[in-house]
Amino acid sequence: MERNLGAVLGILWVQICWVRGDNVEQSPPALSLQEGTNPALRCNFSTTMRSVQWFLQNPRGSLINLFFLAPGTKENGRLKSTFNSKELYSTLHISGAQLEDSGTYLCAGQAQCSQ
Repeated sequence: MERNLGAVLGILWVQICWVRGDNVEQSPPALSLQEGTNPALRCNFSTTMRSVQWFLQNPRGSLINLFFLAPGTKENGRLKSTFNSKELYSTLHISGAQLEDSGTYLCAGQAQCSQ
């Protein structure tokens, strides 16, 4: 039982270090597009981040983790994400948008935790 408590405390500690919404600005705030287009979304941060996560909340309400990345670039199928920690932004590119890409996109940044 003590192991489970330690795991829960570890998770809570990590969550406390995630940045609040007032330190993250997504653009554009809303986007309507046609199938086959190549949209890009961007998150700007007001403080230095260690890592970034991108999520998709689909129309059914399910939250899907798209990317977890440290500074650099990752690709997954038609999706590509870049995180530039020095210039305080991350982008998400969708190649050839399709109907199943519909939903709400969210980004979250993890700042350096204070000790």
